[in-house]
Amino acid sequence: MNNTLGFFICIAYVFAIIGGAELLRRYRGYGSDFTRKVIHIGVGMMSWALPFLFDSPWPFVIAALGFAVLNLLDWRYGFFSSMASSDANNLGTVYFPIAAATVSLLFWDRAPLMVAALMPLTWGDGIAPVVGHAYGRNAYTVFGHTRTLQGSAGFFVAGLLFTWLALWLIPGTPVIAAPAALAPAIAIMAGTTVVEAFSIRGLDNLTITAVAILILALWPF
Repeated sequence: MNNTLGFFICIAYVFAIIGGAELLRRYRGYGSDFTRKVIHIGVGMMSWALPFLFDSPWPFVIAALGFAVLNLLDWRYGFFSSMASSDANNLGTVYFPIAAATVSLLFWDRAPLMVAALMPLTWGDGIAPVVGHAYGRNAYTVFGHTRTLQGSAGFFVAGLLFTWLALWLIPGTPVIAAPAALAPAIAIMAGTTVVEAFSIRGLDNLTITAVAILILALWPF
């Protein structure tokens, strides 16, 4: 696809996700902690389309860094209530596009790895607080931030499913069969689940991705 067209599709898609989350907040009564994760997962899933939208990583990198700046301004001035965090010091929305841009540069020619590297952040980190809020019974506190074992389990399971699917289904090199994709997916989720438990103030958007990148780079595919 033409990179310019892909760029504008990317921009339109992200704003459509944000707009949908705003509608959920205003007209369905969902809190920002939920709508923030709707945006988190929705935007992260755009990674599945990147190999078809762009011929080069650079238009996406430019778009991602542009959103990092926009998200920083939103964090400061509160343009989008659906993206607000209950933690005023949480810069996770700024770190997310930076992580995505980094992954695209590192793994652009290995599309299955590129998408898989973002799935722990997209689905694991997106689902964990929702599961923890709904079903969390066993809490633990790290550096003053409380999580639950149920939320961490949700992180692992959701991230494992989509990391495995990305390694298996995304076209490109390396070609990875379904059985062979399971072991690296488990290793990635084991590492990122531990790191997520110890990361605070949105830094998990960077640390989760860093661990996923490291394991994928070292794995003997």
